[in-house]
Amino acid sequence: MTAIFNGKHVVVTGGTGALGGAVVGMLLDRGATCHVPCMVERELQRFAHGDNSRARVKKGVDLRDEVSTSAFYTSLPALWASIHIAGGFAMGPIEETSLADWRAMLDMNATTCFLCCREAVKRIRATSDTGGRIVNVAAKPALVPTGGMVAYAASKTAVANITVSLAEEVKGDNIWVNAVVPSIMDTPANRAAMPDANFAAWPSVEAVAATIVFLASPDNRATRGALAPVYGAS
Repeated sequence: MTAIFNGKHVVVTGGTGALGGAVVGMLLDRGATCHVPCMVERELQRFAHGDNSRARVKKGVDLRDEVSTSAFYTSLPALWASIHIAGGFAMGPIEETSLADWRAMLDMNATTCFLCCREAVKRIRATSDTGGRIVNVAAKPALVPTGGMVAYAASKTAVANITVSLAEEVKGDNIWVNAVVPSIMDTPANRAAMPDANFAAWPSVEAVAATIVFLASPDNRATRGALAPVYGAS
């Protein structure tokens, strides 16, 4: 395994979750130093990389808040990449979706993506002479019409549009911006929630993580503005 991220600092939001933890693990294996913002300390109980000195967790960061997000990014050393996995999921028919539900989805998915993208661009421009990488996480319902999740689909559609618009804006800085677009991933939580589903059709967390890590790597010399489907056979 090549240490292609040696000496590079990478932000991974949502790094304590199933997908985020897999991404952090792959980055550490390739030499990166990972910066993981965390708002809820109990999430650290499932973080598998806490004993690695290159996995640096910052507690008390609320990525929905402009001041908190800005302070986190400003505190970082020279930044190569920022990977935005933090977010949330909710579904239900529209008549049962409150305005608070709608705003919660937008805050957790679209607002966090916007603020992290903005602050990552600032930090990469200020500290890197060679550009950098930004990778967002949209979702299949953002591209494929799916009933019963209007607020979630809208919030992830915003992530997709942030990605393609920003990719054009910062291409002159050699900052490549892309997003992965996973379907339902094969996780213990998803298996428990949908016990009758065909698990074999779902993409593995590792497959999605590998796509993210490539898009964030120096090996990605050409791909920008992509919404990369990671659907498996689903």
